[in-house]
Amino acid sequence: MRHRKAGLKLSRKTGHLKSLFRNLVTSLLKYDRIRTTDTKAKELRRWADHLVTLAKRGDLHARRQALAIVQEPAVVHKLFDKAVERFGKVSGGYTRTTKLGFRPGDAAPVTLVEFIDSVGEAKKKKGKKKKTRAAAGKKKAAPKAAEARPAADEAQPAGTAEKPAEAEAKPKRVPGRKAAPAKAPAEKAPAETAKKPRAKKKKAE
Repeated sequence: MRHRKAGLKLSRKTGHLKSLFRNLVTSLLKYDRIRTTDTKAKELRRWADHLVTLAKRGDLHARRQALAIVQEPAVVHKLFDKAVERFGKVSGGYTRTTKLGFRPGDAAPVTLVEFIDSVGEAKKKKGKKKKTRAAAGKKKAAPKAAEARPAADEAQPAGTAEKPAEAEAKPKRVPGRKAAPAKAPAEKAPAETAKKPRAKKKKAE
């Protein structure tokens, strides 16, 4: 019976298995995100959440328990200093996993494990609300500008409104094109042969 022996075996001995996850959780705390296989990522979340819970407790005994797991003391001190500020409002679920596909070579499914920054998530949500308000303000300002245009047109004198119409009537000469040469006048048709006047009949003598 395996009572109180939760966790994966991964076909490894106990010492090898503990060293593996101690290395993984140390790297995760140091760099905030790592890539590993899907099976290891699911087990790694348990180790990471446990260490963050110890850091939020923050007493000396919790710090010594964390130092027994994490292999770098500087990483533990950094975690304990920022845990309350970073994860104070969150109760559990401090990590997030994202599947990245399959690893070339052995085709193992790869997953990205990263910490969820509650402060950063709140800032992003506030930023989105500001953008929507600004966009709504621009939409409201557009009708006011349209209403101001007719009033400005009425204020113009009558003479100024006729000038654009006259300018449109005159065709503009396109630059770079020479005027087509005028067609030569058609040749006159040859004049008809002049008709000779009829000779007068001689009067009978």
